Amino acid sequence: MEFFEGLHPVALAAIGTGFTFLMTALGAATVFLMRGKNNDKIQRIFLGFAAGVMIAASVWSLLIPAIELGEEAGVPGWLPAAGGFILGVVFLLLLDGLIPHLHPGSTDAEGPKSKLPGSTLMVLAVTLHNIPEGMAVGLACAMAAGGGGSAAAAIALCIGMGLQNFPEGAAVSLPLKRDGFSSGKAFAYGAFSGFVEPVGGILAVLVAGGIAPLMPWFLSFAAGAMMYVVVEEMIPEAHLGEHSHPGTLGALAGFLIMMILDVALG
Repeated sequence: MEFFEGLHPVALAAIGTGFTFLMTALGAATVFLMRGKNNDKIQRIFLGFAAGVMIAASVWSLLIPAIELGEEAGVPGWLPAAGGFILGVVFLLLLDGLIPHLHPGSTDAEGPKSKLPGSTLMVLAVTLHNIPEGMAVGLACAMAAGGGGSAAAAIALCIGMGLQNFPEGAAVSLPLKRDGFSSGKAFAYGAFSGFVEPVGGILAVLVAGGIAPLMPWFLSFAAGAMMYVVVEEMIPEAHLGEHSHPGTLGALAGFLIMMILDVALG
């Protein structure tokens, strides 16, 4: 893991978030392979899996390190963990209210009224999801580069987020293809939705890295924002339809895999 410690935190954050962005693009590229109507059961499994990964990552990769860093700094560990978590929830709540967006599978746009086409609104919705994900990966990689965190744990988080970003990219591109977009345009929209991850991750590292005591707050901020996305959107969407078992089993599988990755590699 000496390779990680020899890199600048921003450079490693760029590599980590670049990988998760690549996985989003690969997921969007499935539009070139799949034909016919989307399988709603598979989509619910993917959504549930992504939710499970994000829940486990929020606990093991973000909140626990935030508590440990807070205690090392001489403050109660729960303070930055709880404070940052609340701020992350409020941040996503505000974005939900300020930015018009449309969730995959829905016909009712959220946020302020807008004349933007449904395709643009749907890309905005997935982009909102990716902001805290990029922050989480970027901060974990920066900690590993600076010696304040485990390189193996950062790798585990990158793998977990990459696994759940693959279906996210497909969740954008496939419905667009079904609605009449060309394969190339549907892919471009799906890939673009993940571009915010490197941007958000690098910006978070630049801010938190400049003021070291902010790191535990930023970690828990990312956790709160991700948990908001999971509870507000992913879990309800994973349980749409007559049967909820596919979404439930997907969530449990995602949580289990991310937990194993984080504990085994951390």
